[in-house]
Amino acid sequence: MKMKTLAQVKTAKQAGAATTAAPAKVDRAKQAAAAKQTYFRKGFGLKAAVKPVIDAEYQSALVERIRSRGYRDAFGNVSVRLAKDFGFCYGVDRAVDYAYETKHKFPGKRVYLAGEIIHNPHVNHRLQEMGIEFIYPEAGKGFDFSHVTADDVVIIPAFGVTIQDMSALKAIGCVLVDTTCGSVLLVWKRVETYARDGFTAVIHGKHQHEESRATASQVNRHSGGKYLVVRDMNEAELVGEYMTEQAGRMSRGEFLERFLDRFSPGFDPDEDLKKIGVANQTTMLATESLAIGARLREMMAETLGEEHAAAHFRSFGTICSATQERQDAVLEMMQDPPEVMIVLGGYNSSNTNHLAHLCRQYVRTFHIEDAACIDTETGRIRHKPVLDAEAPEVVEEDWLPAGPFELGLTAGASSPNNKIGEALLRVLEIRQVEVEL
Repeated sequence: MKMKTLAQVKTAKQAGAATTAAPAKVDRAKQAAAAKQTYFRKGFGLKAAVKPVIDAEYQSALVERIRSRGYRDAFGNVSVRLAKDFGFCYGVDRAVDYAYETKHKFPGKRVYLAGEIIHNPHVNHRLQEMGIEFIYPEAGKGFDFSHVTADDVVIIPAFGVTIQDMSALKAIGCVLVDTTCGSVLLVWKRVETYARDGFTAVIHGKHQHEESRATASQVNRHSGGKYLVVRDMNEAELVGEYMTEQAGRMSRGEFLERFLDRFSPGFDPDEDLKKIGVANQTTMLATESLAIGARLREMMAETLGEEHAAAHFRSFGTICSATQERQDAVLEMMQDPPEVMIVLGGYNSSNTNHLAHLCRQYVRTFHIEDAACIDTETGRIRHKPVLDAEAPEVVEEDWLPAGPFELGLTAGASSPNNKIGEALLRVLEIRQVEVEL
């Protein structure tokens, strides 16, 4: 065996030391870069750390039991059916996870939330209990971030925020944790493309909803970008009539008055409706969004010709898959509807409101904000009876059938499973049915 000289041994050791030292320098460089990072969109790798807490706070053994039995179960003389798609969607799951991870990651910092993480009172209240401070937009003025400093953390909700709000936060230099839903980002890309190519974005949505405001702001990425927000098919018809210059249409002044605060600055319906691209707030009723797009194109083609419509109209599939799946699951259930339907979710939750609206067309439906809306002592229920967001709650007695009956359950994409389970337990308690899990 050939022996190494002392010099050779020393040289080898030095080379080895240099080899092992290099990664340490890279690691320190990465650590320094991470310390300076102020924008996070992919979480912090802390999902495993927060999962036990989230599961304990938002999961339901009762709901999992029903799901495991084919979405059907029986409790005494109450038969229960659960929609096959319900509750937290991927985007909401992700947003809630990131909020919990943020508190875990930055225990010594002030953490703010721009609006509500999702439209669910229970989840938002829980985040406030954890010490997350909510910043609500001022009516007609947007957010006031004047008290936020570079040492703070701000969470962007699943709905996203406007370009202007994001720019203001970046200028502050605070840490930003962006939980904007991927489906929302897809719509933003479509709207930006419309603006880039000179098409006005006609957005089916609620003009005061956080998501619609954020989506509309995307036209500002290109000079001269324009948008118009329509609430429903009736308003879309008015836009179509004006766009195609039909007899009896509104005057220019009447149009601008009707859609006041729902179009971009400098919007001119005589010029800006010549080329339109349709988009939507992802939580609207999917069938209505598709119908609005089809109707506007139809009106353009019928009046101005198919060739004109092909060049002056655009529409892309921007329906949120989770919203669609929950609506489809309800429609499947309504092929053989239960006798009573409970839809659980925030009253300001667009997707929940539309689920309830769908159900009301087939069965007696109760849209409740929280399981606490069912009073086990009196047997009464508080619920929102119509689609209108401003409609007040009503209280009803004797809302459950006297004998055996079938109860249907579903929940909006921002409602956790534990609240569905709690609502069912309250119904069973009224009927004096004990549940063993």
